[in-house]
Amino acid sequence: LNALPERAPRQQIRFLPAPGNGESRVTELVATRLPVLADHPLVRGPRFRQLKIGAGHRLDVKASGVFVLGIGHGNKLLTDLYNCHLTKTYTVGGLFGKATDDFSDTGKLIEKTTFDHITREKLERILAVIQGTNHKALLMHSNIDMKTQEAYELAVKGLIRPMGKSPPIITAIRCLQFTLPEFQLEIHCLHETQQYLRKIVHEIGLELKSSAVCTQVRRIRDGVFTLDDALLRSQWDLQSIQNAIGNCQLKVQTEIEKILG
Repeated sequence: LNALPERAPRQQIRFLPAPGNGESRVTELVATRLPVLADHPLVRGPRFRQLKIGAGHRLDVKASGVFVLGIGHGNKLLTDLYNCHLTKTYTVGGLFGKATDDFSDTGKLIEKTTFDHITREKLERILAVIQGTNHKALLMHSNIDMKTQEAYELAVKGLIRPMGKSPPIITAIRCLQFTLPEFQLEIHCLHETQQYLRKIVHEIGLELKSSAVCTQVRRIRDGVFTLDDALLRSQWDLQSIQNAIGNCQLKVQTEIEKILG
């Protein structure tokens, strides 16, 4: 911001002696426009010395993907989006046959197990059980009477979600790839942490009478933001950031008005 061209300094009116009146007894004053020195960069210093930036749903050091930041007024919008309790989507990689102390493939190895008996059908049955259990938790924490018209309308719009604090809830989970010993899941969830998702992979391994570690956690959507909205490190410049804010402004406002009114 400070490297951009500066706007012209403000002008002020000063009454100065007219040139060539040095020998006259009566000093003639002439109105003259002069720049305000207080606006000069050498006097004022950098125009921007601090900028308020807020972080949305955080990512830990072993995760990657969409990470939302708010700049200036965007910090209030971050709070409003948080109060909407929008779902986030992850792709989570797993590896059967190992267990570690932190559920990731880089943790301390605890045990090795066999995995030849695992099939995609068995994995998908476990995923269906997880989704069903979490669906019951979602309804319980949404505090909505499911027999009412309001519940029906929210269900049609896909807006049934806990509007307060709740444990992590998985709204949808499916298998994207399965090639033993590796597999990849797509998980839609609320109020989660990346470590919670790694633990889910570990528990899936146990349910299949084996073990599993998480090889990757990548957030591909955070509410209204997707990978298409994200900026690579090489795009961290003023113009790209300004374009990203402009492109996302309308859909952020629309989502907030739809849910919070």
